[in-house]
Amino acid sequence: MNRDRAATAALAAFGATAVVHLSALLAGATLLAHVTKPALMPLLAAHVLLRGGPPLLAGALLLGCGGDTLLQVGGGTVFLLGMGSFAAGHVCYLLLFARHGSPGGARTYRLAALYAAAWLTVVVLLWPGLDGELRVPVAFYSLLLTAMALGATRARLLSGAGGALFLLSDTLLASGLAEWPQAPAPQFWVMLTYIAAQWLLTQGVLLCHGGHHVCTEEEAGRSPAGPSTRRGSGQSRTAARASTMPKP
Repeated sequence: MNRDRAATAALAAFGATAVVHLSALLAGATLLAHVTKPALMPLLAAHVLLRGGPPLLAGALLLGCGGDTLLQVGGGTVFLLGMGSFAAGHVCYLLLFARHGSPGGARTYRLAALYAAAWLTVVVLLWPGLDGELRVPVAFYSLLLTAMALGATRARLLSGAGGALFLLSDTLLASGLAEWPQAPAPQFWVMLTYIAAQWLLTQGVLLCHGGHHVCTEEEAGRSPAGPSTRRGSGQSRTAARASTMPKP
């Protein structure tokens, strides 16, 4: 019970820190925003570990903290290192979705085509406005991010929404690098979508991990009793064999 309270406290601290950070961005309180930003993901990672979640998920969040900190410092090589930290976090997420996600199917192929078209469109539009040394790294990073967002759709709906928001957040960030016109308080929107994305990804993975098996929406709504039973030994054997077959 104490562990449950500690997990709840860590999540509450994450939420409170997020509110303070976003408020600081809106108010132009740069120092407060810089202090609170690196604290966000460690608090969420602590929640994961206290909930008994997979260490790989906590690792993905801590790599996000590394990216947050390095991008906050900014400048040339440091920015690329920050992008690399986020990329390593996306690899962690991909491994998690490979472990807990559904095998995929026609829906996954349709989403893959949609995400691939979105990636290509964004890269083509951003390319002319990016500095020469950023073009190739941004293109490869965004491809990995898109793969993560697609992988997230194979798990819970929460994870899929989180992957899409992560994609949106980094697209907003990249649009600033390409010097596109920005909405008022652009960092607020980047961080709002990013914080929501990490929370949704975390909750989706925790829900799947709690079941200790492949997590699909189809299985979640399926009765554990399986097909209705009928009289007759032959039909009973058929039902028994069907219950042991791998889920599509």
